[in-house]
Amino acid sequence: MLLSALLAIVLFFGLIPPASVAGGSTMARNVGSVMGLGQAIPMVAAGFYHTVGLKADGTVVAMGSNVYGQCDVGAWTNIIQVAAGGQHTLGLKNDGSVVVVGSNSDGQCNVGNWTDIIQIAAGEGQTVGAKADGTVVAVGWNIGGQYDVGDWTNIIQIAAGYGHKVGLKADGTVVAVGYSGFGQSDVDHWRDIVQIAAGSYHTVGLKADGTVVAVGDNASGQCNVENWTDIIQLAAGYGHTVGLKADGSVVAVGKSDHGQCDVEEWTNIIQVATGGWHTVGLKNDGALVAVGRSYYGQCDVGSWTDVIGIATSYHHTVGLKNDGAVGAVGYNGYGQCNVGNWTDITRVAAGYGHTVGLRADGTVGAVGWNGYGQCDVGNWTNIVGVAAGPRHTVGLKADGIVVAVGDNQFQQCDVSNWTEIIQVAAGWGHTVGLKANGMVVAVGSNEYGQCYVNGWTGITQVAAAGYNTAGRKYDGTVVAAGDDSYGQLSLSDWTDIMQVAAGSYQMVGLETDGTVVAMGGDAGGQYAINNWTDIKQVADGSYHTVGLKADGTVVAAGPEIELAKWNLGVVEYTLTVSGTPNGLVAAPGEGVFTYNAGMLVHLVTRPEKGYRLVRWSGDVDTIANVNATTTVITMHGDYAVTANFGLNWSLVGGIIAAVAVVAGLAIFFLRRRRATRTERQHRKRAARKKR
Repeated sequence: MLLSALLAIVLFFGLIPPASVAGGSTMARNVGSVMGLGQAIPMVAAGFYHTVGLKADGTVVAMGSNVYGQCDVGAWTNIIQVAAGGQHTLGLKNDGSVVVVGSNSDGQCNVGNWTDIIQIAAGEGQTVGAKADGTVVAVGWNIGGQYDVGDWTNIIQIAAGYGHKVGLKADGTVVAVGYSGFGQSDVDHWRDIVQIAAGSYHTVGLKADGTVVAVGDNASGQCNVENWTDIIQLAAGYGHTVGLKADGSVVAVGKSDHGQCDVEEWTNIIQVATGGWHTVGLKNDGALVAVGRSYYGQCDVGSWTDVIGIATSYHHTVGLKNDGAVGAVGYNGYGQCNVGNWTDITRVAAGYGHTVGLRADGTVGAVGWNGYGQCDVGNWTNIVGVAAGPRHTVGLKADGIVVAVGDNQFQQCDVSNWTEIIQVAAGWGHTVGLKANGMVVAVGSNEYGQCYVNGWTGITQVAAAGYNTAGRKYDGTVVAAGDDSYGQLSLSDWTDIMQVAAGSYQMVGLETDGTVVAMGGDAGGQYAINNWTDIKQVADGSYHTVGLKADGTVVAAGPEIELAKWNLGVVEYTLTVSGTPNGLVAAPGEGVFTYNAGMLVHLVTRPEKGYRLVRWSGDVDTIANVNATTTVITMHGDYAVTANFGLNWSLVGGIIAAVAVVAGLAIFFLRRRRATRTERQHRKRAARKKR
């Protein structure tokens, strides 16, 4: 009877698993999936070429490429989440509907009938929405079947890459559909995931313990995240992955050809976002930082003084000082900013990846990218003017003839027969020369008509960049030819212009009163020039504009300057943490803590020996797993949670089982001993009878 009772106890207690593996996991509404609460939480999103910011008041700001109107968000209100695709922008309203602007080439903007949406995601040509009932809707590009999400259920977060979609389920598992040529959809084995992110061809998942898993294309090392710890948020770009750590620092791996992984010095970050080639961080005071394409420091000219000439290119800015020295800021991946030892320079020019300096003795120096021989100017003499295209360099000699080196794919270097030239300019694949008689010649690529300048007369200065050519006439008006996709050739109303500068997608004009006008694409905020005064020279890059003031100082406008003006506001919530006896909360500790809205906070418990975490209680809706000793809570409100500890019945059951075994053995040996004694007695009795 005793043995039977003990075995019953063993079966009742010893086979009960800990609560953390016995089910009951909530994996409740996670990052972004509680957006339907109605409170706008400041956040940033990044597309391939644009950046979007959600302010605390529910309004939205955006900058960058606006070719398809993807930055036209100024009228949006009551927005509680934003997402950015390749060329479109989404806004989730507090009523569960969705607004969208930008390219609709694949139907990715057809969201007018969506309702009850609690989270949105955008990929290249595709839009995804998670509904309050855990189902998912999608529109747009459907290569590889990434549109096939109709059977998804219990989804709490979604992400979209270039050709695949990913969904995080309430139980911490992950599903994916679409193109998986690099294995980016191979997520079936993932467990305990609390957040997901999708790059172009890779997928990353954040686990409850702060570690990270990744699958997919790893050509640039974007999946090398196995050593990351203490991560609270992930973002994935075209070829790089970014992780936000609990201490506000940031780590990044993968492709960094534009410096998009240069985040080592970032601090106090509460959210990260990745575009195609740039990374943006939201700080705890509502300000933003960024690195990568268009964020190279090319606008860091505020400390320059005694400057007499400037030049700009795609990603760097060059300044010539009155003593013949030269300074440069911006992208230096090719060494194009290594001009600190230059002396006796009288003019400077900037190409895509190289910088050219004209010396007082008529010789020329060049540094930077020389892939096409564009820096092979060491034998030039008697030069009085220089110009730099992305892949070629042009020199004007004192006798009015012209020399050129570099890429000649479009015959842009075929200038040997030019004569009586007084100024030169260079675009992407064409070269322009101003003749002494006020006429203009041009050679090279003419795809957009940028070389149709033969009829120009009365020209006093020329400019070229990208696929455009501009000429300033003696009367202060401007003529232009070439690409007009951004309206950059609409200059008929310009008057009193004393200098014109050409950028890749825009034109800038310096007026005789020292003010500046601009026309064309404003992809990087480079048109923030309305308050400039006392300017005596302008230069225009792809995404930034630089002005030289009469006092020798320099001003700049561009994405870095514009982003520095943004402040998305601050929303904070308190987390009150407590624990019952027989255990403690190791992280974040016990007490009252303040966090920025939307942050993931690690919850780590340490039960005493013989005890276990039974369950988190209180405001547990955003706790990933209420039964796990290590989990996360997403701060979307003021929360109070309690860690409840109790006896570890598995251990008690084990002890009881051991006691039962010992008791059973004791009973066994006791019975055996009695049986042996009884047998001996029977033998003795039998022996007596035989006698």
